[in-house]
Amino acid sequence: MSDRLLHTLTRRRGRLLLLAAVLCLPPFYLDAFWLRIGLFSMAAAIGAVGLALLSGTAGQLSLGHAFFLAVGAYGYSWFAGDPGPGLPPALAALLAVLLAGAAGGLFSPVAARVKGIYLGIATLALVFLGHHVLLTADSVTGGFNGRSVPPLSLGGFTFAESDPELTVLGVPFGAEERLWYLGLALFAFTWFTARGLLRSRPGRALAALRDSETAAAVMGVDVARHRSAAFVVSSMYAGLAGVLLALAFRRVVPDYFSLVLSVDYLAMIVIGGLGSVAGATAGAVFVTALPLLMTRYADQLPLVAAPGSTEGAVGPTEAARYLYGAAIVLVLLYAPDGLHGLARRAGDRVRRLRSRPPADPTDRPSSPQPTAAARPKEHTP
Repeated sequence: MSDRLLHTLTRRRGRLLLLAAVLCLPPFYLDAFWLRIGLFSMAAAIGAVGLALLSGTAGQLSLGHAFFLAVGAYGYSWFAGDPGPGLPPALAALLAVLLAGAAGGLFSPVAARVKGIYLGIATLALVFLGHHVLLTADSVTGGFNGRSVPPLSLGGFTFAESDPELTVLGVPFGAEERLWYLGLALFAFTWFTARGLLRSRPGRALAALRDSETAAAVMGVDVARHRSAAFVVSSMYAGLAGVLLALAFRRVVPDYFSLVLSVDYLAMIVIGGLGSVAGATAGAVFVTALPLLMTRYADQLPLVAAPGSTEGAVGPTEAARYLYGAAIVLVLLYAPDGLHGLARRAGDRVRRLRSRPPADPTDRPSSPQPTAAARPKEHTP
C-alpha cells in the first residue's frame, strides 16, 4: 500500500470519527424540539436512501414508498403490542422490516416487468390500497385513530421515559435523547450498507440497467431479477424507516402515510441528487426540517400564518411545500445532480485552489525586447 493511499485512508477515518463524535453531542446541548427534528430527519434519510437505490440507481419510478413505511410502522406496533403477539420489541422491529421486504417481494414481479411512468402508476395503487386497509382493519391498525407504539427495549434498556430516570453527565435522558442514539445507529447501518451495495457488483449492474437495459442484458445482467431485488431492498429500507418513525411519533395514524408522503420522498431524492446516498440524506434533512422550522418560527416570518390562525395568510406547512417545490424546479434547471453535486463541485474547486502553487512576486514577466526598425531593402549594383 502506497504512502499516499494510506494517508488518504487515515484522513478519511479521522473525518468519520470526528463526525461520529460531533453527532453524539446534541442530546447534551439541544432541547427536545431540535432532537425531534434530528430523529425525523434520520428516519426520512433511511427511507430516502432506499428510494434513491430504486429510482436513482436502478432507474425505477415508485410512488408507493409511503405504503412500505406504513408496513414497517404498523408491523412493529402490531408485533410488539396488544392486540398482537406481544413479541419482544427488538424481534418485532426485525420482523417488521422483513414484512416490508416481503410486501416488496410480492409486488416485485410487477416491478420486474413494468418500468417508467407505468411502474409509478402501479405503485400509486399501493398507497390507496394500503390507506383503505389501515382504515378498515380495526383489529390490527386501530382504524382512523391509529394505535399506540410500544417502546423499544434492548437488554433491559428502554428507549422511552422510564423509572428510574437516566442521567448522563448531569443531563436527564428522556425518550428523545435515548432515541437519538438508536436513530444514529440505524442511519449509520443504512449509510454503510447502501454505499457498500452501490460499490459492489449488484450496484454496478443496477447502474447499467438505469443507463441502458439492452446493453446491460448483453453484458449478462439478469434484468428482471435485478429489478425485483432493487424493489425488495428499497422496501426493507422503507420498513426500517417506518419503525423509527413509529418510535419517534409514539402513535401511528393512517393519514400520515398518504400520497403526500410518497411525493415528499421523491422531492428528497431529486433535491439531494439521484443515485447518491449523501444526496438522499441532504434532501431528507431539507424536506423534513423545513416545515417544522417554519411552524416554530411562523410568527417571525413574513406572509406565513401561525398554526391555528384564522388569517388568510399561507400556513407554515403549505409555505414549506411551496419552497421545496421551487427548490425542485431550480435543481432541475441549474443543478440536475442536486445538492450532492453542488457540494462535490464546490469541494473540487476548493481543492484546486489549495493545490495551485502560490504566485512568486519576484517572478515577473520580462518586458519584450524592442525590435529593430525595418530597413529598406538595399539594391545591389
